[in-house]
Amino acid sequence: MAKKQKKAIPKRAPTKHQLSKWQRQTKIRRIVIIAASVFLAGILSWVGYEYYEDYKSDPLREVVIEVNGVPFTMEYYVKMLDAYTASMNYTVISSYGDYIANMVADGIIDAELLRQGAKNLDIEVTAEEIDAKLKEYEELPSDRVYRDIISADLLQEKLKEYFGSNLTDTMEQAHVQVMLVESEDVADEVITEIEAGGNFTALAEEFSCNSTGEGDLGWLPRALMPNTMIADAAFNLTMGEISQPIYDETATKDVGYWLIEITGKQDGEVAARAMLLGSETEAEHVKAELVSRNFSSLAREYSQHESKDEGGELGLLKQGDMGSEAFDQVAFNIPVNEVSEPVKDESVQTTGGYWLVEVIDRGMHQLETEVREKLRDQHLNDWFEEWKENSTIENLLDEEKKSWAVDRVLQGRTLQ
Repeated sequence: MAKKQKKAIPKRAPTKHQLSKWQRQTKIRRIVIIAASVFLAGILSWVGYEYYEDYKSDPLREVVIEVNGVPFTMEYYVKMLDAYTASMNYTVISSYGDYIANMVADGIIDAELLRQGAKNLDIEVTAEEIDAKLKEYEELPSDRVYRDIISADLLQEKLKEYFGSNLTDTMEQAHVQVMLVESEDVADEVITEIEAGGNFTALAEEFSCNSTGEGDLGWLPRALMPNTMIADAAFNLTMGEISQPIYDETATKDVGYWLIEITGKQDGEVAARAMLLGSETEAEHVKAELVSRNFSSLAREYSQHESKDEGGELGLLKQGDMGSEAFDQVAFNIPVNEVSEPVKDESVQTTGGYWLVEVIDRGMHQLETEVREKLRDQHLNDWFEEWKENSTIENLLDEEKKSWAVDRVLQGRTLQ
């Protein structure tokens, strides 16, 4: 028996009124959803902004140093400052805080430059090497700053080995003797004595005014000569020849000559003005000019003392104020308004002098251990300075931030 088929009931089409109602409801729902989304986004943005503001307001998270894009935060800087001053007490840190703060900032920069530069040479320090070194110093913690300090030391040794290995065993060198004298007149006098058979070394002890660069320097390559002027003489003079006087305006001498005038005396004090000259010859020349020029103008032109901008005026002085016995012996004994003869003073330093160079021998010569180490260190230093010059370094530590960092470290130290 065939099944009865259900009677199809035609679906009613929505009326225009129903369509309009549904469209309004859909639109309302859409507006509600959008509004809720905007509200939620606003809440999340506010929370994120508050977190960001909190982050920004925390000085420990602030980047204070950046080296070729590598950042270092205030937190790292404070920890490094604390590590470097671990053996110092409260008084020392507070007294030398600014100096120490600068030293630590420079140390962070140099250590990072060293790491980056060494990496370019395929030289690195492993974590295992740092761990092994830490075991030798059981009192040191394994914090990042201490690991970085040890890493920099190990890296320095590896770089020394690298640059040392690139040196040859022999090199062209010159065996020279040198002396720095105060004036061309003295240089001519010394040359005359040497030509008459005088001993260079003995004359250097008598006339040289720079104890750090006098006498027999031994065998040295050009790169280790005291300066380019001496190097040029050493590698161009005939062996056994003495150079003509070589003027060096930057050379430092351990001697100077005062011209002193006392303008008044009272109660054991003197009103004085003075100028400090680089040689006896210059002092005599300047004194001769006083016939036609006043003391103050000559002091401004020639004096090497800090009072030159004030025309040599020193104000009222008590004995000992100038820190020079030679000065006091004259200043407190000459008549008022009389300019002294040149007063030699070996307790001061002046610039400008004349080098004399004698070449004893020259040629290919074995590098002595000390010379080899100096040459290695110089090559390392030259490489580092070039790398540093070509790097991008930002030091954002102003005086306020450094002071804040020092105070932070002091909070954990005992007042002594």
